[in-house]
Amino acid sequence: MDAAASDRAVDGFLAHLRVEKGHSPHTIEGYARDLARWRDFLDEEPVGLDKAELMHVAGFLVELAREGLGARSQARALSALRGLHGWLVSERMAAADPTELVDRPKLARRLPKVLGVHDVKRLLEAPRGDKKNRVRDRAMLHTLYAAGLRVTELVHMDLNDLNLEAGFLSAFGKGRKRRIVPIGEVAQRHIERYLSEVRPKWAKPASRAVFLTSRAGPLTRQAFWKNVKKYAAEAGIEKAVYPHELRHSFATHLLLGGADLRVVQTLLGHTDIATTQIY
Repeated sequence: MDAAASDRAVDGFLAHLRVEKGHSPHTIEGYARDLARWRDFLDEEPVGLDKAELMHVAGFLVELAREGLGARSQARALSALRGLHGWLVSERMAAADPTELVDRPKLARRLPKVLGVHDVKRLLEAPRGDKKNRVRDRAMLHTLYAAGLRVTELVHMDLNDLNLEAGFLSAFGKGRKRRIVPIGEVAQRHIERYLSEVRPKWAKPASRAVFLTSRAGPLTRQAFWKNVKKYAAEAGIEKAVYPHELRHSFATHLLLGGADLRVVQTLLGHTDIATTQIY
């Protein structure tokens, strides 16, 4: 397999992840970066993708370690290699997968950072007042915490994903997997106020996103991130606060309250119970 064929193979694999697997653009970008480094490494050997062997994979991981990449980054790169070479074999572009016998670098399980109940309460109450953006932000913060959403799930929420009469919403997580999550009366009340008082003044006929800016477009992840930091400062929370901490706090507070681990797993949309067990 020459350089041009290798390029086409990598492009085909990334398209497979995007179209058939439904991976997020962020995940695909990470895979693309890791596979570009892998291609550069093989070019120096030189060897084509279809001829790569176990020794090349081992040498690549050693090279990453020499460059100062930690176990987590090495594991991510190896995951990209496993995916690509498994796909090459399935598509009959290669006879063997050189990653089959490579052990995944051992990772230390990092405990998620969470906010205490008091800090969560202060953060949720921080967007005080009747200004339109604060009414929206109050609804967003309450929804994020009450439903344990990822920020991407929150900002991409469509009007059709809300069922306020029944008190739940549909969240589309990784791989576009859909789950139904209850939102609770307080969050529901803030959403209803935003939908009745603010959104109609900002929305255009074609607007479908729930949470909009004054220019009728959906609020971005980056903008919401900045808002969370602003309200954490207003609430007097001294530590750095990140949006994902509200999701971690949601899970931790449920478990502390006696919720079943399997229930929390379902609410968070975790495929593997081990992911939930870290809480």
